[in-house]
Amino acid sequence: MLLDIRDISLITDYFILCTGTSERQLKAILEGIEEVIYKHYGLHPWHVEGEAANGWVLLDYGDIVVHIFAPQQRSYYDLESLWKRAHVVLRIQ
Repeated sequence: MLLDIRDISLITDYFILCTGTSERQLKAILEGIEEVIYKHYGLHPWHVEGEAANGWVLLDYGDIVVHIFAPQQRSYYDLESLWKRAHVVLRIQ
């Protein structure tokens, strides 16, 4: 899910929320995002928070923050509800 939060937040412009169903899948998503962003834009995340083993990893690219969740953590933190005023740019299931 891609959320446009420019009108409601000063910390970033967009959130990307995605879910992996296992630690291995979370790591693969994390590595895939880092690889593609570096390959196409030459960027590394400014900050990485969390670990796949804990079910939530955050990649901070400044204007875009990527949240990679395990299902239980995504449900618990429920960022979609927390940022419910955000404009949903893209939703893929």
